[in-house]
Amino acid sequence: MEHFIYKINGLSFHLDTIFTMWVCMGILILVAFLMTRKVGLIPSKGQIIAEKIVGVFLDLSETMIGPDGKKHVPLLVSLFLFILTANLSGQIPWRLYHLKTGELASPTNDINMTMAMAILVLVYYLYQGVKTKGLKYFLHSFSPADIITALIDLLEMVVRPFTLALRLFANILAGEILISAFIGICAYFLPLPIMFFEVFVAFIQALVFTLLSMSYIAISVQNEH
Repeated sequence: MEHFIYKINGLSFHLDTIFTMWVCMGILILVAFLMTRKVGLIPSKGQIIAEKIVGVFLDLSETMIGPDGKKHVPLLVSLFLFILTANLSGQIPWRLYHLKTGELASPTNDINMTMAMAILVLVYYLYQGVKTKGLKYFLHSFSPADIITALIDLLEMVVRPFTLALRLFANILAGEILISAFIGICAYFLPLPIMFFEVFVAFIQALVFTLLSMSYIAISVQNEH
């Protein structure tokens, strides 16, 4: 599972996953446009589906975060839909197009992609925590006990989203390696059960990443009792 690496000015870029990432983004933008271009009181099928997806996350955010949870829904829905689309793109026969080095694959089988999303979530919930609680979000007082506790909490805050990134990366990469191995053994029938299972894994991993991100935001913005 090598990447097509392009180097410029000492920087390395994985062009294969950058390309598939833009494909997934393009698909989402196109689908969103088609589903919402004729929004009306009598909803179309596309509008109904869009409203159902947003409605689910509105209910979840209000349950986990509180009344103000709805303002975080755009980020959470975007995360879920992008990760789901990226995971499912691993089932597309990208390998029919041969690169000079590496191969096209799901963006989420690249640790750089999942880490980038983890950093996005980290920055977002740290910002929301400081915005809601001020500097007390990190430190309640300057006593030695509180300083030590603050450092431990800060380490935990940073580590949390990166565990999400590693879980997502490992699951998608393992699935694609397994499918590739079965294709090498018997390309016609053997990979099919694994491919169907990977569709289920794609949904579960997108949901887990999004729900845990939601819980981290909830921890950051909710008042302690």
